[in-house]
Amino acid sequence: MSTNPEKERFLKEFGPGYGYPNSPNNVDHIRATQFKRLNDVVYLDHAGATLYSESQMEDVFKDLNSTLYGNPHSQSNCSITTGDTVGDARRQILSFFNASPSEYKCIFTSGTTAALKLIGETFPWSDESTYMYTMENHNSVLGIREYALGKGAAAVAVDIEDNADVDRRGEGKSGIKVVPHTVQRRSESGCRKTDQTSDTYNLFAFPSECNFSGLKFDLDLVNVIKEGSYEIQGTSPSRSGRWMVLIDAAKGSATLPPDLSKYKADFVVVSFYKLFGYPTGIGALIARNESAKLLKKTYFSGGTVAASIADVDFYKRRDGIEEYLEDGTLPFVSIASLHHGFKILNSLTMSAISRHTKSLASFVRNALLNMRHVNGNRVCTLYGLNDSELLRKNMGPTVTFNLRRPDGSWFGYREVEKLASLSNIQLRTGCFCNPGACAKHLGLSQSDLLSNIEAGHICWDDRDILHGKPTGAVRVSFGYMSTFEDTSKFLKFIVSSFVSSPSQLTYFEKPFDPETVTTRYFLKSIIIYPIKSCAGFRVESWPLSSTGLLHDREWLLKSLSGEILTQKKVPEMGFITTVVDLKLGLLTVESPRCKEKLEIGLTSSELIAEREMTEIYSQRYDVQGYCNEVDTWFSYAIGRPCKLVRNYAFENNICSNKNRNIGMRRDVETKLNFVNEGQFLLISEESISDLNNRLRSKLHTEVNITRFRPNLVVSGGKPYSEDGWTNLQIGERIFTSMGGCNRCQMINTTFLGGSVQRSNEPLATLASYRRLKGKIYFGILLKLCDSIEQDAWLRVGQEIIESTE
Repeated sequence: MSTNPEKERFLKEFGPGYGYPNSPNNVDHIRATQFKRLNDVVYLDHAGATLYSESQMEDVFKDLNSTLYGNPHSQSNCSITTGDTVGDARRQILSFFNASPSEYKCIFTSGTTAALKLIGETFPWSDESTYMYTMENHNSVLGIREYALGKGAAAVAVDIEDNADVDRRGEGKSGIKVVPHTVQRRSESGCRKTDQTSDTYNLFAFPSECNFSGLKFDLDLVNVIKEGSYEIQGTSPSRSGRWMVLIDAAKGSATLPPDLSKYKADFVVVSFYKLFGYPTGIGALIARNESAKLLKKTYFSGGTVAASIADVDFYKRRDGIEEYLEDGTLPFVSIASLHHGFKILNSLTMSAISRHTKSLASFVRNALLNMRHVNGNRVCTLYGLNDSELLRKNMGPTVTFNLRRPDGSWFGYREVEKLASLSNIQLRTGCFCNPGACAKHLGLSQSDLLSNIEAGHICWDDRDILHGKPTGAVRVSFGYMSTFEDTSKFLKFIVSSFVSSPSQLTYFEKPFDPETVTTRYFLKSIIIYPIKSCAGFRVESWPLSSTGLLHDREWLLKSLSGEILTQKKVPEMGFITTVVDLKLGLLTVESPRCKEKLEIGLTSSELIAEREMTEIYSQRYDVQGYCNEVDTWFSYAIGRPCKLVRNYAFENNICSNKNRNIGMRRDVETKLNFVNEGQFLLISEESISDLNNRLRSKLHTEVNITRFRPNLVVSGGKPYSEDGWTNLQIGERIFTSMGGCNRCQMINTTFLGGSVQRSNEPLATLASYRRLKGKIYFGILLKLCDSIEQDAWLRVGQEIIESTE
């Protein structure tokens, strides 16, 4: 019996379905022996990709090391072995879906998307055809629309609802109502016309489980659509012709594969990494024989033809459906590996996996629904729970939601994902490539979607809240190896990070209490970073320029394709040291990977490449490069081809940002080199000392101030007193604060002993007390207000006079 009261309550409610009580190994044993790589990680993205087990991979390696597999398009013994293995795999897959080999065929593809593409490009579309699909469909299903519209067919998205006016006991009536959206058509020029003797074929597509909400569709829809026993509302394409049904089972098959002996779908698509993690890059189209024969493929390849002639328009296809629809040599080694994945699922049984994952998802849904802020307002909005009972027998092991603040405003899903990563919780955010379900559940109209696109929002960006509405959601999903402990850690993370309590009404500790005596501040360090993302150097004094500290981030590295390189993607840049000698007029760089140091003159005569324009952080820069010798040195230093460029035209580098978000004051125009936002980054010694005190008490560690790449280090006053500054004077120079510096994962990287080390600190600790509106602040950004004349310098030891007005 568990000694954890929380787990005891969970087992009391969900125990019969949790943990495989009737299997030789329960879930705790499975996790401890087969998924040791999850010891410190909570993995909650099984809808994206589930995980392979250690024993599964051991069996795969043993198989490949002991069996000789050859190309199946040969007659050698090893080729015959491969052919037999491929045949066994086809039969095993059909058995998984309870599909009779006399009625269905298994066609291998590179994945679900390839299977859907195959259907779209070979389906017998005509100008009388209709492609109908539920709003809850993946982009890969939506993409079939391009083939349909291109051949003159109509396309229409639909909602499936209860028909309250139908007596469901009535003979031949399903009680289902189809509500179509706008019917889509394109120009009919070049489209195949259907003659009076031709049959019209239509296609209806739906997922067995929605990958956005976890809604499991009732598979009776297959028969309802085929029989036409539903009511359709409003204007719609003609319902004449033969209707064929496609099930996207990529998500649903991981816990409850469609039973094709009961639900005679024409096409079912699946990817095997969704089922058991390995191998990736292989899926299947399960097609009814009579339906597959209607697919007309144009391209032929290696093993798909019985004969062909190179210089004559002649070829003869093979008779088999699989050979006709598959391309070239199959990935036979991957196919041989499928058996070991199915072995895992069969040992647990799919029904037990379904019960296990459902218990975890139900527990999390209930817990999220019951969360309240201190003012009584709900924390969480869940999606998919209000759909009709008729259409779903239950929800899948997916929980999708958004979180609200006590005042009702939304937490951005990117904020949730960022903080989850810092807690070693891996989840998914966004729309999950399911635009219809996303818009439907979030209540986004077509005008909302177009407005968001016009505002620059695209998939995978950080624009998680636009016009006061979420643009996506947070999704957690469970697999056969997920445990109660995973859910417990996740829920504790939500509570500690997003649920307000009387002692937690704000996440951002405001700077300081009013002081009764005047505090004196002094400049302790000046650090210059000549090359963006490379190491800097300290100086006792340094001249100022119109862009900040002279030569600070005046150079950067670009890939040969034009990508700006930073430590986020190329951490090896942190090992490159830089020094500028103003008297000698040299930039000197060194790297542990390069035997010789590199010296680059500061005069423009060193620049020999043609000038070009480049865009960085929405700003355009006039840059110029160097000779091959310089680029070769840096390419060797970071281990990839690159080139060094220098900001050439300072007068063009204008950064204007009028946003007035809390914590940031972007209301100034600033001349910039290759910095993200501000000319200077200032951090106080007292602030870093406070952070290190927290790190030592929690983790017995601390960080060096250089981790934050400041230009100016000051001392004096209380921790974070700089947060409240609006203007300051250093020596004779006047600066304006642009607000707090939003920190990212880059500060979690250290460079020790020639190796790159990453952790969740110090960002995780900063997030616990320096977070405001989704951003984690540490240090402030400054703009130089004065016009710069000759001999304008900053010097260590200068007094700083601050203003908070």
